[in-house]
Amino acid sequence: MGERAKRSTNPAEPSRRDPTPRRVRLPGFISEEEVGLGDVVKRATAAFGIKPCGGCQRRAAALNRWVVFTGRRPG
Repeated sequence: MGERAKRSTNPAEPSRRDPTPRRVRLPGFISEEEVGLGDVVKRATAAFGIKPCGGCQRRAAALNRWVVFTGRRPG
């Protein structure tokens, strides 16, 4: 078997297709609600006057699936 066919059995190493977003805790910066990375980028670009398009919506959705900022402890 080649290197690409091998799968990691280490539970600390998530697969590339893991459907749950990574949670980044930023206490003091984020309210109790979770905010996705795509939403943060969308708000920043809107503040600069850039109007969103269809590609922007898809990018925001993909980034939201990737990283989520939260102010509370996991649990």
